[in-house]
Amino acid sequence: MKTTLNLNDVLLTHAKTVATQQRTTLTRLIEEGLRLRLQATTHKHAPRTFHVHHGTGGLVAGLTGLSNKAMFDAADGLGG
Repeated sequence: MKTTLNLNDVLLTHAKTVATQQRTTLTRLIEEGLRLRLQATTHKHAPRTFHVHHGTGGLVAGLTGLSNKAMFDAADGLGG
């Protein structure tokens, strides 16, 4: 179907250059971009699940969990 688009001059020039470099048409380049954009909005990601440890124990002595740096250091074996 034919349609008319009002595109930014710089964007259009860049798109024509890319289409030429890729040996395709401007129409195909626009169609591909539109398909990718529509596909991204219609394919929702599955909700993430978080695993919870129900074991006993806790943080090592002296570590409160209130400092990200302290937690990272303890995870790296650098904390006390």
